[in-house]
Amino acid sequence: MKKTVIKYPFLTKEVEVYETESGHKIVLAHKDGGLVNISSWVKTGSINEDDEINGISHFLEHLMFKGTHKHKAGEFDRILEGKGAIVNAATWKDYTFYYVTLPKGKNDEDMYLAIDLHADMMIDPILPPEEIGSPFNLDDKNVTDKRERHVVIEEIRMRQDQPWSKVYNYTNDAMYKKHPYKRDVIGTPQIISQVTQETIMNYYKTFYSPNNITTIVVGDFDHEKVLNRVIKGFDFKNRAKHINRINEPDEPTNHTIYVENKACLTSGFMMFGYLGAPAKDLKDTIMLDMLATILGDSASSRMYQNLIEKASEQVFNMVGAEHYIFKDGSNFFLQANFIPEKKDKAIELIKAEVEKIKENIEENEFKKAKNRIKADFASDAETVSAIGETIGYYMTVCDDLTLAEKYLGEVEKITIDDLKNTAKKYLNINNAVISTLIPQ
Repeated sequence: MKKTVIKYPFLTKEVEVYETESGHKIVLAHKDGGLVNISSWVKTGSINEDDEINGISHFLEHLMFKGTHKHKAGEFDRILEGKGAIVNAATWKDYTFYYVTLPKGKNDEDMYLAIDLHADMMIDPILPPEEIGSPFNLDDKNVTDKRERHVVIEEIRMRQDQPWSKVYNYTNDAMYKKHPYKRDVIGTPQIISQVTQETIMNYYKTFYSPNNITTIVVGDFDHEKVLNRVIKGFDFKNRAKHINRINEPDEPTNHTIYVENKACLTSGFMMFGYLGAPAKDLKDTIMLDMLATILGDSASSRMYQNLIEKASEQVFNMVGAEHYIFKDGSNFFLQANFIPEKKDKAIELIKAEVEKIKENIEENEFKKAKNRIKADFASDAETVSAIGETIGYYMTVCDDLTLAEKYLGEVEKITIDDLKNTAKKYLNINNAVISTLIPQ
């Protein structure tokens, strides 16, 4: 078994990273206190899906809690929540992760129980057909089954009714030509209504391979005992490693793409979308985070001040900026809720704000963005849950936990000219997708 150590910022002890012969990675991080966080991150999400199984990663996430050969459906939640635990999971484009946060208990007994249950769930899900629900025709109005298949379909339909989800999906679809990031993580009712238990189990066996899973334990505990407990619990029984496919990143569009859709609304919704840097490009991703902070992270941001607070006429109800970081390239979004009749003016005003930041960034804006970035990074070392999520991100999306060690040093090196050059590099109007959703 291979061991490395990382000097993780703000933690009092080095983080230990182990890799077993099977490829399973185990990360142990020390954080004083009575709480512990146990999580497993799987290198699969919509990045490993195609048009036939879009949404299967998210569906499987729901079904992982539906029992093993040792524990019936509902037992995980019942036992762990009885110990005061928070139990949950999430699926995104590059990963799916499962976590438990709970008090360690007397002599760490509850922590060891949680490790055993978590490992059992990850290693031996049975995905019982009676919990999944039978495949069915969406046009059949007589179906009354309330099993997990229908729970997920209802979740999809609720998101489809949300204006921000709609405009995001329209933007995301236009930003990509062939990369799997093009697809919505949650999938479609058509696929979820028909996908079989066999297909889901084959997907699990393929992508929940030992080399695709990182298990992280954060808290104050005996590292040797916890390491042995995790190794014992995660017995993959010679399960084969999986070699993930390499997806060629899409190039940004070379001309502005404008997409307009209509819905039953009373106001307009808009997104500007740009393709950004891959997760491993630490400096560029930090700088894009800083640009999002300056442009639209709060009421003191540039867009809010210029387009709402100090505007001579009301065009916008809300403006903001976001930066989502992915393995094969990030997404930079500018978003706005606007008065529909002023759509053209709204577009031009946002374009103008993007052009301004390429030429001028004030010292106070720069310092505020840098301080905000450092404060956010520090806050992610405050709780066992946040530490677990940050480590999971670096191990799974970046494949490199040393980037966390380098983070603050990279922030300090960044200059105003660096930021302006980054804006010129990534926020070119010819590389933008502009998507609007307006009233019918």
